[in-house]
This record gives sequence, structure tokens and C-alpha cells, in this order.
Amino acid sequence: MLSFVIWDVSPEILSADVFGLHLEPRWYGLLFASGFLIGQQILFHIFKKENKPARDVETLTVYMLIATVVGARLGHVLFYEPEEYFKSGADMLRILKIWEGGLASHGAAIAILFTFWLYTRKKKHEGQTYLWLADRIVIIVALCGCLIRLGNLMNAEIIGKPTNAAWGFVFAGPARSAVTTPFPDQVLKVRTVRNQAAQDTVVAGQAYVPLTVNAFVEKEFANTDINSFAQRDLPVALGQSREVREHFNWNIKPFSPAVSSEGGETVASVNVYGVPRHPAQLYEAVSCLLLLFFLYWLWNRTKERTPQGLLLGTFLVVCFGLRFAYEELKEPQVAFENELPLYMGQWLSIPAVLAGFVILFIASRSKAGKAVSGNS
Repeated sequence: MLSFVIWDVSPEILSADVFGLHLEPRWYGLLFASGFLIGQQILFHIFKKENKPARDVETLTVYMLIATVVGARLGHVLFYEPEEYFKSGADMLRILKIWEGGLASHGAAIAILFTFWLYTRKKKHEGQTYLWLADRIVIIVALCGCLIRLGNLMNAEIIGKPTNAAWGFVFAGPARSAVTTPFPDQVLKVRTVRNQAAQDTVVAGQAYVPLTVNAFVEKEFANTDINSFAQRDLPVALGQSREVREHFNWNIKPFSPAVSSEGGETVASVNVYGVPRHPAQLYEAVSCLLLLFFLYWLWNRTKERTPQGLLLGTFLVVCFGLRFAYEELKEPQVAFENELPLYMGQWLSIPAVLAGFVILFIASRSKAGKAVSGNS
């Protein structure tokens, strides 16, 4: 039995009724906001060390927040689903509905770089040139990239391809909404666990993990035809969900549904096999975190004497170079990517990596020039 991770985490932090409103704050939103709040404090520290006005940090935070949200949303619309949003009769207002999902980091990067140009036009005389600012901001961008990818992990989105690696994740969370959505009053909670009575199985070289999906039902409902729910309704609800079909395989040794009691609660269960996948979100989150530490270390060595473009070039080469590699481990986000020689994320990463090498070359020449001037 391999030690695959059963990832059965709710994307909501909690579910509560407050003053007549039903609130379900999500981990993604909290992590997204935390990136800007923590990043702002890092920028305050950097500006203080380099004797720049602290009030500029607040202005920059607003610029970056708007650029990130607008750029990421438009990037998804234009790069991944233009035919969906611009087809005849499409509701153009859907572009504004970011809560429905669909954000692209490449779009955010383009928007942020454009925003820097707007900001530095008025600040260059204060020593805040375009490259100076970009070098400091990419430290914050690395932090935000880490937290946003952790948010994707909590949402079980941007999933990886199937793997037999022992650290593979079985994303079981989608089973929760698949069952509670059609039975909101009857099902209190859903929990998916490894079925300890069965063994992992391998089909066509791919390992599958035996799981049990447990639906804890409301007492009055449990006193009705609970057996019918377990044998018919629960398997149907799971089988009709596209998200569940991505993570569960129904064709391997089907188990009989069952009804049991746990802690005084009635539980309807169905057994399935889960598909272990690369935790691509976690790969990128850890990479961004390590990149954050490395960029901060580079800046902290020389601070205001840091060659302009060094941090920006490093960020572009490392971040988008790794993004190019990680795309091979991810499932395509949209169907048309299957027809391309490279995934869309890879096509968009290539110019970023090339630009990074150019900026690093310029930074090295600038540093060499300063060294020559200093020795003459």
C-alpha cells in the first residue's frame, strides 16, 4: 500500500448565518488577501531600508491589487476561453464575475508590468525607476504566487496528471459538493477516507486507491428509505459530477454501498477507487516560496546598490522556467490545449523567460560598467 495523500479539504473556512446572511468565506480569498497584506509589510521594510517614502507603498498596493485582479481575469478570458466569452449572444458581463473562477497568472504579470510604467513615470526623479521598482516588487509577487497556489490546492483546482509517486494526491473534496448540492437538507456532511479493508490496485500501469465516501445524513431522513439513498441516490450523485469523475474511477471492482452508524449518526457509504495526481499546485507554491527567500537574500546583500534588473530577470527566468516545466505535469485547463504542440501556459512562459535572460544580460553589463568606472 503506497502512502498517497487523501486530500479531502473543504474550500470554505466555515459556513455560518450572520444577520440573516449565509456566509461561506473561502481559503482562496483569505490566502489571496494575505499575499497583499504581508507583501505590503515587506515593501514598507524595503522602502524604509532604502530611504523611500513609506506613503508610496500604500499607492503601490492599490496599483498592484487592481492590476492583479483585472489582468488575471482578462488573461484567462483572452488566453484560455475567448470563444466562450465573445461568442454571439454571450453575456459580456460574465467577464466581471471573477467569483465564478478563471484567473491567469500570465495576465496578472502583464498588467503589473504595465502598471509599473504608469507609476514610475511620476516617480523616476525620486530614484524609483522602472527596473528599481520591478526588482523589489517581484519579491512580493513570489509571495503572492505561493499563497495563490495554496488557494488553488484548497479548491482542488489546477490539478496534476495521474501519478504513481508516493506523494500523489487523491483529490476527494469534489465528492462533498456533488452530494450536498442535490441533497442540501438531507446530507449534513461528507467525508472521504481510505478504505483500509481493500488494497491499492494497478490498471494499465496506473495505481488507484480504494476510498469510502461517507455521507452523514439528517436523523429524520435516516429513518426513511436510507438504504435506497445509499444504493441508488448516492452513487448517482457522485457519478453525474464531472469533477468527481476526474478523480474517481468507477470501473474497478465496484463495492456494495452500505449503511452504518458512527458516533450516533447514520452514514450512507459508497466505495470507489481514487486517482492519485501530481499536486502541481503544491509544486508551484513551494517553488515560489523558495524563490521569495532567494530574491530577498539577493536584495538584502546590497539593497540600494543591487544592479537594476537583477531581481526581475532572475524572477522571470526561474518562475516562468519552472512554470514551463510544471505545465507538463498538469491537466490542460481548457480542451483546445490538447490540440497544441505546447500548452498555453508554456507558450506564454517562453517570452517571459527570454525577457528575463535579456534583463539579466543588461544587469550584468550595468554592473560591469560600474566596476570599470569605480576602478578608473
